[in-house]
Amino acid sequence: MRGYSSVIPLSFLCALILQVMPLPEEWLLWRPNWVGLVLIYWCIITPYRVGVFHGFMVGILIDLLQGTPLGENALLYAAIAFLTLLLYQRMRIYALWRQAMLVTLVLALMQLFEQWLRALILGAPLHLEFVYAALLGGILWPWLFTLMQIIRRRFASF
Repeated sequence: MRGYSSVIPLSFLCALILQVMPLPEEWLLWRPNWVGLVLIYWCIITPYRVGVFHGFMVGILIDLLQGTPLGENALLYAAIAFLTLLLYQRMRIYALWRQAMLVTLVLALMQLFEQWLRALILGAPLHLEFVYAALLGGILWPWLFTLMQIIRRRFASF
């Protein structure tokens, strides 16, 4: 358990780097929500250590890094953590493909809420291309989950 004190922040740091990494314009719609995936993972595995507060704080960091209105991503990531904490007992017993379906649903709901907030705040038009990133996040979930399990077990042994 004492290894978690370093692996949790490092995993969020890696996810933040992947989240803000520059990509070609055509690929931006397909960028998975790395921070959301890592947040969902830690909320499932250690719901007593990672929760809504962590989602809020990571969202504030993303707001600062991306230059979005302060609090927009904080609200979204807090909502992801809240939804995951509501579902974590079910998600733990599901097979990875069923977890991936729930992760896709949670990420799609978050993206839909983000689109709605941007339309409300900035007057931006709504579009359904956000589904691409949620689908890719769901497809990547089994591999990310397995990789994070390996890393978690390695650090837990220290």
